[in-house]
Amino acid sequence: MPTTVRRSIQRVVPIGDYQTESGVWLKSVKVKVETAGSLNDSKDNAILICHALTGDAHAVGDEEHPGWWEGLIGPGGYVDTNRYFVITMNVLGGCNGTTGPSSVEPETGSPYGSRFPSVTIRDMVHVQNRCLDKMGVESLAAVMGGSMGGMLVLEWGILYADRVQKLIPIATAATLTPTAIAYNDVGRQAILSDPDFMGGDYYPGSGPLKGLSIARMIGMITYRTAELFEKRFSRNLQKSNSREPVFEIESYLRYQGNKLVNRFDANTYLCLLRAMDTHDLSRDRGSLQQALEQIRSSVLIIGIRQDRLFPIDQQREIHQSLSQLNKQSQLQEITSEYGHDAFLIEYNRFGPRIRQFLNS
Repeated sequence: MPTTVRRSIQRVVPIGDYQTESGVWLKSVKVKVETAGSLNDSKDNAILICHALTGDAHAVGDEEHPGWWEGLIGPGGYVDTNRYFVITMNVLGGCNGTTGPSSVEPETGSPYGSRFPSVTIRDMVHVQNRCLDKMGVESLAAVMGGSMGGMLVLEWGILYADRVQKLIPIATAATLTPTAIAYNDVGRQAILSDPDFMGGDYYPGSGPLKGLSIARMIGMITYRTAELFEKRFSRNLQKSNSREPVFEIESYLRYQGNKLVNRFDANTYLCLLRAMDTHDLSRDRGSLQQALEQIRSSVLIIGIRQDRLFPIDQQREIHQSLSQLNKQSQLQEITSEYGHDAFLIEYNRFGPRIRQFLNS
């Protein structure tokens, strides 16, 4: 029966042992899952949501604790949980319930720390696929995600082409640009150079909080636009008792840095950054066109013209390649002063197109 009340269920799904692409076996892997809505009798209404770098499985949430995409997904929403069974998983390597660097290694009884292996975007997708098997979900009406999550979406369309009907990659690309990798490495070096990083084996301590905070500050600069910063902060000074003047933009970035360290693990940040940096949709598949040739799903690509992290040309390239291959591909471009972060904020600009695409 349709409802207007936002509800979700969170649980941990054990999927057994998993061998990463690097050849390392992870024992007794667990995946944190959030579900909203109900799986129908024909089991064909499931939608998988893939989160970005610092996201988690809490995409929908409930009335008391809304999720990070609560404006897009929910009862009567653009992704309607009265109609669809929405599944979100914390990725492999995460720090919010899925096996990652801060998890206890079964063999030693201690957190993995520096012993946690490198993982790839494809590893994350393979683990998600295994989790769906455990949950009894046989097919997906759609897979949707932005940024790093969009990388997973495209891999889903290739690795498990027969399992997915529709793909919605948002603000993403087949590979990161050199500029994006450069920004990521500055953040990485901030963490690695923090004395509290201790080679990654800082548990049970708090770890490199200063380094992670600075990494987040750098990230926030890439997520937004110069136009937004000028409009919101300009060169205004923050009221402060400090002897040195503090600009409002400085105060904002420091706030965002401190906010992240209260909910995220530095080793996970490094793990997922490396997965993004090294990801290449065409790896071991020839060219990008040869990789995209394997996609059988209908695709809706959404790009943001002001995105400095995933420039719009990258989404255009994927759409043009799919179109040349006679695949069913659509491209929606939006304009937003929020830049890359628009996919998390201005969902009203692309939500109607998603609803139309899903229901067509």
